[in-house]
Amino acid sequence: MRRFDFGGGFTLIELLIVVMVVAVLLSIALPAYNDYTTRSRLNAAAGTLKEVRSRMEQRYADNRTYANGAGTGCAIGDFSEPASGFAFACVLTNGGQGFTWTATGSGSTAGFTYRTDETGIETTLAAKAGWTAATLPVNRLILRKE
Repeated sequence: MRRFDFGGGFTLIELLIVVMVVAVLLSIALPAYNDYTTRSRLNAAAGTLKEVRSRMEQRYADNRTYANGAGTGCAIGDFSEPASGFAFACVLTNGGQGFTWTATGSGSTAGFTYRTDETGIETTLAAKAGWTAATLPVNRLILRKE
């Protein structure tokens, strides 16, 4: 009877050790990667809030009102931004002489809510558990774990 020589292969124990090492590395890397992508989405939303505020100020400089042409809403309508996972909504105040933009997260950014107004105050209204120890709301945008 002929015997087969499998001397060049790996044992089951060696393969199990490699699988365990990969699992440990993934358990460390995956949460860090998820936090990284969340931070990038929060920064995108903060940038959009700043851009919208700037565009509203340009509108006011040209027309002396933040309202649209019909005077029924903000000059820039509500919108969603898929890249950041945020929905942006505007409310006029003081008869079109003021505004409040609110950004509300969804998906991986659910739990985060930011606000800005015509005075330039940027506020974090809500953040995911574990992202801040501050009592909310705070007059700054929380964009990373504190």
